[in-house]
Amino acid sequence: MNRLPHTTAILAMTADGKIADHQGSAARFGSPNDKMHLEQQVSLVDAVLFGADTLRAYGSALSVSNLKLLQSRLERSQKPQPVQIVVSASGNLDSQWRFFQQSVPRWLLTVPSGAELWQAKKEFERIIIIHDTHKNNSAINWVSTFIRFRKLGLNKLAILGGGELIASILASDLIDELWLTICPIIFGGNNSPTPVGGIGLLQSQGKKLKLLEVKQIDQEVFLHYQVQGARN
Repeated sequence: MNRLPHTTAILAMTADGKIADHQGSAARFGSPNDKMHLEQQVSLVDAVLFGADTLRAYGSALSVSNLKLLQSRLERSQKPQPVQIVVSASGNLDSQWRFFQQSVPRWLLTVPSGAELWQAKKEFERIIIIHDTHKNNSAINWVSTFIRFRKLGLNKLAILGGGELIASILASDLIDELWLTICPIIFGGNNSPTPVGGIGLLQSQGKKLKLLEVKQIDQEVFLHYQVQGARN
C-alpha cells in the first residue's frame, strides 16, 4: 500500500530482551557505535515517531549532527532534520524539556483534549488531532493516521519506542522493518519493559520476521529484519 509511509522500528535491548530497567529509566546502555547506528537510520527518514514516556525518560530527541549524514539528506532533497512526532493523548508534556529548545521540527499527535493545551503555543509546528479511533474508541486507528502522514509528505518513518507504541503499530501491520541492537548486559525483572509491550500475541498470531542482515561491531550485534505481512 504505497499510500502509507515505509516504517522502520529501531531499538536497542539487553541480552535478556529489555529496553529499560524495572524503573523505566532512560536506556543508556548502548555504545557509541549503537548511537551512531541509530543516527544513521534516523538520517534516512522523513519523521521519527515516539511515545510521551520515551520523551519523558530522555527529555530530548536524537537529531542528526553528523556532517556527512546531513549532506546526504540535502542530496536526497530531504529537510535538514526529520520531523520529531510525539504521541501523547494527554498532551501532558513539559515545555522546559531540552526537546523544546532543539532545532528540530516538532509535531504532536494527540486527541482534542490534549491539543487544547498546545494550540495557543508555538512549541509544536503542527498538531495532528486524532478523531477516529477503534476498539471501543480507545485505540488509535493507525492506518488512517499513517495515511495522513503520507499526505503530509512523510514517506519514510522511524519508530523509536516505547514498547506500547510499537505494539499498537505492529498490531496494525504497519511496521515494515526492524533494526534491533543486542547489547552485552542483563537487567532481568518481571516489570522491565521489552521491545514490544501490550497484552501480547498468541503463538499462532506471532509476527514473523525475515532476517536481512547481521552485523557485529565490538561487543554488540545489529540485527536487521523485514516484518512479513506488513500492510505497506
